[in-house]
Amino acid sequence: MNKDVFEGKWKEMRGQVKEWWGKLTDDDLERVGGKADQLIGVLQQKYGYTKEHAEEEFNRRLESAKLD
Repeated sequence: MNKDVFEGKWKEMRGQVKEWWGKLTDDDLERVGGKADQLIGVLQQKYGYTKEHAEEEFNRRLESAKLD
């Protein structure tokens, strides 16, 4: 799955994203609104990740996501 697919399936992915990163609040998820770059930024803020680490973590999770 790539970032475009992620954005298109945001409503389906939202719960899974919250499971993956439990520090994210509903407000955070509303603000992200399915935008991959914004999610990466929030991961940096909430978890103290570098941009590279946040992108790697995001990509790793997307690759493992099972959406039909």
